Amino acid sequence: MTAIENKKIVQRFWDALAARDWATMQSLLTDDAHYTDIGVPGPGGIGPEGVTKRVRVGLEPLSGYSHLPGTNMIAEGNLVMTEHTEQWEFHTGEVVVHSFVSVTELRDGLICRWHDYSNISNILDNAPQWWLEHIITASAE
Repeated sequence: MTAIENKKIVQRFWDALAARDWATMQSLLTDDAHYTDIGVPGPGGIGPEGVTKRVRVGLEPLSGYSHLPGTNMIAEGNLVMTEHTEQWEFHTGEVVVHSFVSVTELRDGLICRWHDYSNISNILDNAPQWWLEHIITASAE
């Protein structure tokens, strides 16, 4: 796959994430795909089910979730890096605008590694307590 083709695959993945379209996300991941937030405890998610399970824990309870304009994406070979910002809205009124750099690695047209780098304290300092408790409980399961 070319770098341009890999960027298109990753863009499809981000579009699916923004729509919380878990099935499409899973279809773009290898069987051994790995997702993690760098700096957050735990092994992350492995495989399409594990990756989406990990993401769903945080995103499903949100009353609103969107990707904001201004995404930058570069690719070289099988690596695609994306600088992007998400807006998380909670039913209790809190809004968190959170920026990431995501590194995705592709193999045979599918994402095999997705590692997010962000300022996790932005979420921890601004998300409501009920959501933080939900994350802790779900992570222990």
